[in-house]
Amino acid sequence: MSTQEKNKFFKDVKHYFWDDPFLFKTCADQIIRRCVDGKEALEILEACHSGPTGGHYGANFTAKKVFDAGFYWPTIYKDAYEFVKSCDACQRQGKISQRDEMPQNAIQVCEIFDLWGIDFMGPFPSSRGNKYILVAVDYLSKWVEAKALPTNDARVVVKFLKSLFSRFGAPRAIISDRGTHFCNDKFDKVMV
Repeated sequence: MSTQEKNKFFKDVKHYFWDDPFLFKTCADQIIRRCVDGKEALEILEACHSGPTGGHYGANFTAKKVFDAGFYWPTIYKDAYEFVKSCDACQRQGKISQRDEMPQNAIQVCEIFDLWGIDFMGPFPSSRGNKYILVAVDYLSKWVEAKALPTNDARVVVKFLKSLFSRFGAPRAIISDRGTHFCNDKFDKVMV
């Protein structure tokens, strides 16, 4: 070997150590990985690419899975590329383009008790002077609050909402059928 080759050899050998019967290398990310070659390397590639935890990913991801499994050999990227190129299932599938992807829609973030649906039920036959039931349902948790009431006017709605807000906090929105008992000045003042 030339002087330059000897210097490179001694510089590289610092990253390797022998623990009988295996050779290990301390990689650039400071993780110690076992060195493998030949048939064992191909078996590891196959397990990382098409084994139970595989997934027929591309060459770079397959090489990353080999590294994550704790193995190393110098030609890992080249071997992973060749292995993926020769994988029948991967070659049949082809590449997925943007045209094949589903459009992504933003998910509306909604906290518990942020959105309530409210409505009156009735009139029913009078029971202890009550003819109506005011029902409020939280949209996320499906928590139901109900109260029997003698009338279905704005005054009883506002009183019900104040008790609801004191226990669960003020919601971002209330959904109703826009009846006169929900769309009025008293209701607007409570919601502000």
